[in-house]
Amino acid sequence: MTSATSSPVSVASSSSAGAAGGSVINVSQLVSELVTATQAPQQALINTRTQAVTAQISALGSLKSGLSSFQSSLSTLDTPDSFNAEFATSSDQAVFTATASSGAPTGTYNITVSQLASAQQLLSAKLGQDGTTTVGTGTLQVSLGSASFSVNVTDSGNTLAGIASAINTASGNPGVTATIIQGSDGAHLLLSSSLSGAANTIQVSETDSGNGLAALTHSSSDATNYTEQSPAHDAEYSVSGVAATSPSNTISTLSGVTLTLLGKTAANTPATLTVTTNTATIVSNINAFVTAYNTMAGEFSSLGGYNATTNTAGPMMGNALLSSVQNSVRSALYGLVNTGSSTYNSLASIGITTSSDGTLKVNSQKLQTALQTNFSAVSQLFSGAGGVASKLNSQLTTALGSSGIIASNSTSLTKQENALTDQTNKLNDQMAALTTSLTAQYSALNALLSSLQTTSSYLTQAFATLPTVQTKNG
Repeated sequence: MTSATSSPVSVASSSSAGAAGGSVINVSQLVSELVTATQAPQQALINTRTQAVTAQISALGSLKSGLSSFQSSLSTLDTPDSFNAEFATSSDQAVFTATASSGAPTGTYNITVSQLASAQQLLSAKLGQDGTTTVGTGTLQVSLGSASFSVNVTDSGNTLAGIASAINTASGNPGVTATIIQGSDGAHLLLSSSLSGAANTIQVSETDSGNGLAALTHSSSDATNYTEQSPAHDAEYSVSGVAATSPSNTISTLSGVTLTLLGKTAANTPATLTVTTNTATIVSNINAFVTAYNTMAGEFSSLGGYNATTNTAGPMMGNALLSSVQNSVRSALYGLVNTGSSTYNSLASIGITTSSDGTLKVNSQKLQTALQTNFSAVSQLFSGAGGVASKLNSQLTTALGSSGIIASNSTSLTKQENALTDQTNKLNDQMAALTTSLTAQYSALNALLSSLQTTSSYLTQAFATLPTVQTKNG
């Protein structure tokens, strides 16, 4: 009879490398793997949806930015005033120069100038050998036109230099400058007005009842103390035969046109003022509009098109919002406008046509012809009621407004994004609870298995100490 020794089988397999203290199961690793297996597919779905919403939000931002940039280009075309781009030219810039503002009446006007406006200048008789000569004391009243001011001359400032300084620094001085001119015969006082015009004459009187400053007085009835070096004159001119005067050489006799008179015209030889529309500015504004549209069209293509090279679709491909915006823009671009002209009533009629890729191009010669032939119709085409620029501006203002379709879609996407964030937070809370529950369950199981392992070890040792039972064969 052959003897045999058998060992009981352990209740659990040996503990994992991470188990400690006799633990049979690595509870933290097991729980982590189970929770991850539960959470991963749900979180992956949330992440996929979040990425899609985030891409839509980014695309909507790009669309809004593109529309806003395009709308900015409409500001130079969407109102009738935008086409009031006039400029003025002078046939003789030695006689006058000219500038024109928006709305100035176009045309050609004859300008004659018989006299320029001038400011009065008075030179006194000799008042001593130099500026240190004592003149006297008292009070002067100096007038320039209807404005006057007082100068109090005391013993500390009774020299010619002191009096000149007192005039120049006096409070309320409307524009009289006093200067000492040193000549070979002695010192003279020069009084100069900063204001031109016949009404702006200089008057000087002594108001202290004395005569200490009598040598400085001057009036239109008593000019013995001064010699007039320059008279106070108004400008005398005519525009297309209509005579006028001005105290200044800068005049605005035509609405929106400013003339600066510089010299007199020869007898019977008027200079010519020409006011015309600055079509170069209009052309530049139209070209800027076309460029801005093409940039926006490129944005549309990027957002809603399909790239065959990379086999990728734009983030808004098939999006109803993008389609709606594109259709509205195209409707405004390609529609007919009541301009009062059957010839110039569409963009194509003035040389703005569509290329095969959907962008616009400008036929410069055709545009120039339209502007020169019927400027009013071109203006109405863009800026009139129902005009291309005015209509587009109105559409975009509505679309980009706080209650427009852009804001509405943005609000909807933000709500979706927030909901997905809430789902992630809720899932994290659920997984935290599951982690706690599984940890408790597997910790209890681990304790049981550890106890069984200890018992198994004890029994194994106990069986090992029993005497071996031998069986003899008969």
